Amino acid sequence: MKLGILSCGPKSYSTKRLREAAAARGHTVKVLNTLKFAIDLQQGVPDLYYRQQVLSEYDAVLPRIGASITYYGTAVVRQFQEMDVFCANTAHGIINSRDKLRSLQILSRHHIGIPRTTFVRDKKDVLPAIERVGGAPVVIKLIEGTQGIGVLLAESVNAAESIIELLQSQKQNVLIQKFVAESKGKDIRAFVVGDRVVAAMRRVAQGQEFRSNVHRGGVAEAVELSDEYAQTAVRAAQILGLRVAGVDMLEGKTGPQIMEVNSSPGLEGIETCTGLDVAGAVIDYIAAQVDFPEIDVRQRLTVSKGYGVSEIYIPDGSNFVGMTIADTQLREQDINVLTLYRGAKSIPNPKATRELEANDKLLCFGKLESMREMIPARTRQRRQPKIADLPVEVLERGPDVED
Repeated sequence: MKLGILSCGPKSYSTKRLREAAAARGHTVKVLNTLKFAIDLQQGVPDLYYRQQVLSEYDAVLPRIGASITYYGTAVVRQFQEMDVFCANTAHGIINSRDKLRSLQILSRHHIGIPRTTFVRDKKDVLPAIERVGGAPVVIKLIEGTQGIGVLLAESVNAAESIIELLQSQKQNVLIQKFVAESKGKDIRAFVVGDRVVAAMRRVAQGQEFRSNVHRGGVAEAVELSDEYAQTAVRAAQILGLRVAGVDMLEGKTGPQIMEVNSSPGLEGIETCTGLDVAGAVIDYIAAQVDFPEIDVRQRLTVSKGYGVSEIYIPDGSNFVGMTIADTQLREQDINVLTLYRGAKSIPNPKATRELEANDKLLCFGKLESMREMIPARTRQRRQPKIADLPVEVLERGPDVED
């Protein structure tokens, strides 16, 4: 295959290793400076120019987009996608992971373990927010910081208030996050490629430093992940839309807690401490995808009117609990179960004899109308507004209102 590595640092360890791994496998590989592209748009013909010349054809690209060029870099990646070139990470995935708040919002909805986090702007909301995450000490993070930059530990409420006030005065958006005491000074980096973890290391901070990043002087050691940690790392990367990712996790009392998912993970630390050919695993994955590409159904699949992909949730008390998939008669209603999600596990093409449990989720393809009828009534009650909070016209109109 012909591979392009999008990187502004051709001499960096990661870029050189990826280039060497591709060349060693007989692939044609070039490092392309992301900022040297020009994006051309006209009806039906998306195109790219590189150093004022029409870009030659590529089978795949591997984006290594730095935080400082996120907007332009993801625009270039998106253009490659529109030109039907396989991208190891999509623009959508990179954007999701680059913003810490956005990524945590997405992961929270999917029941991935994360430290308790809050985001506020009003000064009056700071103290209540600190209390909600468990009180001091708290971790304060810049939303777009990298390599441990913009991550601060506030030992007291007063210190947290001062730090947040200073950062907000500089127009910085900050997160307030629970300090996971049992994981102080250490975390786990899992390197995800496709649907598996190819390498993992534990990073341990030195001295009084609580940040364990290798760039901050942390020491790394190889670690064998349990199924729980490996599955959490893979799910987090996939949920954010990344095929190649570095997933950083804390070892909490209740299990893995995702701190961050990195779309351009470095190779030096993890290859050095594990002795594994991580660069080769990335290249092998890309080559396999070029030979047999996965289709993004959101953009590429055209189906008959009234059909689509949806999720059916099985709440506690549902008639489906205790039934087999065959017993539900979904197939008779023109609904096919593609994947069953149970806790942190995903079971593709589940057998018809598999028994359903409370809180299972079924990813299905079929008649949207039939699936819509199976959506249970919301179990969570709407927040009831206080009488004093209601506007005059609402009080006059009666109780049939929405808050």
